[in-house]
Amino acid sequence: MIFFRVTQNINIKTTDGTMVNYFKFKEPSNLENETLYISTYDDFKDLREIFSKVDKEKYFAKVFNEEKVRTLANFPIELGITNVDEYNNKENSSNSTCQNIKKVDIYKQLKNIKKDEITIAIIGGVGVSISQIVSSCTALRLLHEKLNFFYKNLKFDVYLNASNNSYYTREKQIYQTQEYINNVLPLSITVKKLCEYDYFIDNSLSINFLGLDFLNYVDAWLFRFGIDYEKISDNQKYNQLNLSGYKVQDILRDKINEAKLKGKLLLFHPYSANINKSIPQTIAVDILKELLLKADDYMIVSTLLIDLKIKDDRFIDLTKESKNLNDFMYIISSMDKIITVDTSTYHISDAFMIPTITIFTDENYLKKIKYFKYTKAILIKDKSKNLSKFIYENDSLIINKFESWNKLKVNRIIKLLDTF
Repeated sequence: MIFFRVTQNINIKTTDGTMVNYFKFKEPSNLENETLYISTYDDFKDLREIFSKVDKEKYFAKVFNEEKVRTLANFPIELGITNVDEYNNKENSSNSTCQNIKKVDIYKQLKNIKKDEITIAIIGGVGVSISQIVSSCTALRLLHEKLNFFYKNLKFDVYLNASNNSYYTREKQIYQTQEYINNVLPLSITVKKLCEYDYFIDNSLSINFLGLDFLNYVDAWLFRFGIDYEKISDNQKYNQLNLSGYKVQDILRDKINEAKLKGKLLLFHPYSANINKSIPQTIAVDILKELLLKADDYMIVSTLLIDLKIKDDRFIDLTKESKNLNDFMYIISSMDKIITVDTSTYHISDAFMIPTITIFTDENYLKKIKYFKYTKAILIKDKSKNLSKFIYENDSLIINKFESWNKLKVNRIIKLLDTF
């Protein structure tokens, strides 16, 4: 975490319209006040950049002496791997990865607090992509369950990067599907507000920075929280999403209900935000056509624009109805089975126990699906060769680029689907 103050009053609006107010530092008699702020390292950098764009001569975010704040009588207890003096450690380090991260025991950090309700502030989220957050929330849920043995009334508040986070609204939607989370709020947080909590967890340091990326995301975050992941049963490490707070659009609900009257629903999701994980478009179109011919028990559903020319009574395009993440999660939860590439789809489908075939290009895919009971994998091995002698890539000099994808047979996919 970074402790800082600002030189002028300024307001920052998040993508969901929430306003984060910053007020010029007032010399306090007590540092537990509303003009000292705390945020993650990345959010602090974003805030500085915004200030510079507004008026670099007038607006500054200045780092404050962390030690003075941490010694406040009401400063909450830090849980998990501690993160002290992050600003100096990051600014003065030539190495991009921390060394010698020591295992901690969260149970030794807990205190005998005599209160009816215990509150915990989680500074920063538990991932960046949808996939990471959904998986990592499993660890967050397990943390809540373990702490409930000690404190029966426990509230988690999650504070997310918000200064220049274009995905703030999407991330907030994911956390709002977690029943154990009390509130989702934007960073920064004032020192005065943080001192109202009993505990805090500082997620400013990423799993990769901590050198824990060799672990599955669930296990990595459990380690980060100070919980021995090896002592937790694999059966407890399942994804969980609750859409009870989501109001489905009438047109989306009606289209899905109408389709269910005609047959089982099969979602085909061939594209990822990462082109290297996506099925090449021409091959995706061919697979869709074959599915319509051979998977005659199913109505084929898509939330992606695959081919405008395809018109079939058994093909349902929900691209226009899938307007946000909640819509997409609702669609997934309504399916009977799913075919997808390596993207958030199979993380979400696992939470709703939907049988899913996931097509991977990453040979380390077993680590990703370690605790996924409703996912079966197909690996596409990259057989392309780059003939370029230069550092930069040149697609025209890459041969056999689609060879492996061309060997992906629809019959194999359908046969694997039938094993569920």
